[in-house]
Amino acid sequence: MTAWLLGLTALACALMGGIFFAFSSFIMPALSRISIEEGIHAMQRINVDVYHWTFMPAFFLTPIACMVTAVQTFRTAHSDAAVYAIIGCAVYVVGNFVVTAAGNVPLNNALAAVDASTADASRVWSHYVSTWTRWNHVRTVASMFAAASFLVALTR
Repeated sequence: MTAWLLGLTALACALMGGIFFAFSSFIMPALSRISIEEGIHAMQRINVDVYHWTFMPAFFLTPIACMVTAVQTFRTAHSDAAVYAIIGCAVYVVGNFVVTAAGNVPLNNALAAVDASTADASRVWSHYVSTWTRWNHVRTVASMFAAASFLVALTR
């Protein structure tokens, strides 16, 4: 049971890392190059549409899978595998779930209240893009590192 769980959890972490990588590498840069009003409206729309049945289960079930996998690996596998699984779990939960809750979501909530046609929108958008993207880089790296850690655990 542990092998398929490690593989599935690694895949889930990699999937989330891929989503975050897309935002860091081309979605946010593209949004920052269009007009401020269009960029704000587009991101406001994305932040509404993210609450969709296709994304939210992956987002909320991945940290649960990480924790279940780490516990199961600790109970049944060689100690090296357990160490890598626990590291993967910790990195994912802190670097993805906690960062999202403490960094990206408050920024998203603040952006939701912005009227893109106001004079202040430019300052708000500039701060949003740079800060949100910085936090997103953390989520990307944490997700990929966690996936790699679970894969290493799988080989032990």
